[in-house]
Amino acid sequence: MSPTPPAHAVGRTAAVLRAVSAAEPDGRTTAEVGRATGLARPTAHRLLTALQAEGLVDRAQATGRWLLGPELYLLGAAAQPRYDVTDHAGPVVRRLAEATGESAFFSALRGEETVCLLREDGSFPLRSHVLHVGIRFPLGVASAGLAMLAYLPDDEITEFLARTDLTAYGESHAPEEVRRRVRRTRRDGYALNPGLLVEGSWGMGSAVFDAEERPRWALSLTGVERRFDPARRRELGPLLLREAHELGRRLRTAGR
Repeated sequence: MSPTPPAHAVGRTAAVLRAVSAAEPDGRTTAEVGRATGLARPTAHRLLTALQAEGLVDRAQATGRWLLGPELYLLGAAAQPRYDVTDHAGPVVRRLAEATGESAFFSALRGEETVCLLREDGSFPLRSHVLHVGIRFPLGVASAGLAMLAYLPDDEITEFLARTDLTAYGESHAPEEVRRRVRRTRRDGYALNPGLLVEGSWGMGSAVFDAEERPRWALSLTGVERRFDPARRRELGPLLLREAHELGRRLRTAGR
């Protein structure tokens, strides 16, 4: 099912920028941007060309793929002091990667999507490549998105699942299946993704809460299936929860 494009011009422009950012560093073709946003290809091309003229996107000459432009870097640098929390999260992500040998991540909630902000690879030679910095997933998809969805109020979860079709990520993301994983996440305290996006690539995630006790960020680990057997999950789960609790405390102290 294609997404419904925003009705207004600013919304369509923002959707195009998000679609391009989600495909970094490889970029997306015009047709791919159109499919990701629900826009007709000519409309997507017109918006991309206008954004290119402003330096907000760029186009690789060799491939014709669209990439984020230099003006976005400058705008992001100006906004960084107000919004950046990676200085607080970076040491935690590195510590998780070193302690577990897995790939560790820090993601933020933006609207109804999670955005990966940090990645640190551990020492184990086989790694998952599902996540990279900048990738976006809807809530309920991947362990970070499930961890955050699970700790929203029940009415918000119900409304979200009623208006959002997650089955583009597989039938395992049908509403009742997501609800079942929400219940399990609340029971265990952490989310488990048993290879639902890429077969054999497992993940675990723990929500990080803001001052209003709402899930706003998440820590997660990903790796190959055999590294996430039940015995090891009993070790990794409490570790994730402790680090998430401590990171939340630090971010709240810093006024984030």
